[in-house]
Amino acid sequence: MEKLIFEYSRKGRKAHTLPVAPPVKFGLPARKSLCLPEVSEIDVARHYTGLSRQNYGIDSGFYPLGSCTMKYNPKINEQIAALADFTGAHPAENPRALLKILYDTERMLCQIFGYARFTLQPAAGAHGEFTGLLLIRAYHLDRGGVKRLKILVPDAAHGTNPASCALAGFQSVTIKSLSGGGVDLEDLKQHLDDNVAGLMLTNPNTLGLFEKNILEIAELVHQAGGLLYYDGANANATMGIARPADMGFDVCHLNLHKTFSAPHGGGGPGSGPVGVVEKLAPYLPRPVIDRRDDKYFLNDNLPKSIGKVHSFYGNVGVILKAYAYLKIQGSSGLKRASELAVLNANYIKARLQDAYDFPYPQVCQHEFVISAKNFKKQHGVTALDIAKRLMDYGYHPPTVYFPLIVSECLMIEPTETESKESLDAFCEALLKIAEEIKTAPELVKSAPHNAIVGRPDEVKAVKEPDLNYFQTG
Repeated sequence: MEKLIFEYSRKGRKAHTLPVAPPVKFGLPARKSLCLPEVSEIDVARHYTGLSRQNYGIDSGFYPLGSCTMKYNPKINEQIAALADFTGAHPAENPRALLKILYDTERMLCQIFGYARFTLQPAAGAHGEFTGLLLIRAYHLDRGGVKRLKILVPDAAHGTNPASCALAGFQSVTIKSLSGGGVDLEDLKQHLDDNVAGLMLTNPNTLGLFEKNILEIAELVHQAGGLLYYDGANANATMGIARPADMGFDVCHLNLHKTFSAPHGGGGPGSGPVGVVEKLAPYLPRPVIDRRDDKYFLNDNLPKSIGKVHSFYGNVGVILKAYAYLKIQGSSGLKRASELAVLNANYIKARLQDAYDFPYPQVCQHEFVISAKNFKKQHGVTALDIAKRLMDYGYHPPTVYFPLIVSECLMIEPTETESKESLDAFCEALLKIAEEIKTAPELVKSAPHNAIVGRPDEVKAVKEPDLNYFQTG
């Protein structure tokens, strides 16, 4: 295992030389030593280079993390976002060129997804969910709907949906799914009353299936006085093909750091714009960017606004990357990306169909789920074991045990940026693992064998994280 930087420390070593500065007295109390490691420049370079080799990212290899759209991000987007005109501009200065780009980004998103306005402020998908739910609450309160405190959430929804409901002051109510993967309309009807504020839905859903009854669902929710919320985390399957506003969704959040080519993972930064139909536009976070006589300005005159949800105008660097991606792809490119994402997912699914169990065998969208239930029953091998064994073949594991309605679930999403050769190599690894499960199950159950850390206590790591290093002696 790679040593901690503190373990390389030797008294008197330095990686830098600072100029001598005259002493300045600020009247502050004396501070204790920071206890920083004393290392040479070469120690620092080798240490962090070694750490980088232990990391896994999309530039290292295929990242089949279902429902997270871990696709390759063109480096030109990074270069554009790093231009000095953008990085050197303070948000409070409102440079005209930057406001124009943000305005144009909003208009492109409106065109692609069918909405009247977008706010670019939210910093991530869950933040977008929270913002969208605040808009729904403001809409109902403005109309006297004080008792509309329930949000309906399908049992196959993303886990952030019920969490966002609680944070926004709503009660989430679970709606059942049918055996075919869609929403149970009869169960939905039983829960629709004058206490319902809305329904949160992902389309395609987390099973990778398109909700064929979406128009009927939208009509039922609207007849009950509720609003329909679109979780846009899976927009990589539909952009350029189908618009959520046309399906009846009143509110929609997107993940620019997934669908629109900004690096995803490591805690951020992200961007989760929220789009709304015309009747919800007055409640958008302020300010919004407007245009008058070819001049762009921040419009703070929104008396019904829910207020700011992010400082300045959101994570602008991520928005710039998405802007570059949108401009380069164009309408035809976005549609092609969705088509390839769906094609790649179905290609892997077809190659694995004789070796793995598919609880939903129909044609999928951008992702699909497989179940290791029978492997567990017959050989004692779980979905987690398969994911761990994939690491020995050089792959980041896919999402496991989600959605919760699939026993021993693995969710796989290839995205459109992977070549056929990459997909074939990944399939070969999974096919070999399927054979190992039958012939050498202990090999799979004890994986990974090549990783620096084998089988950590993952529950303890989450509940009792030890993030501090205490130097002794």
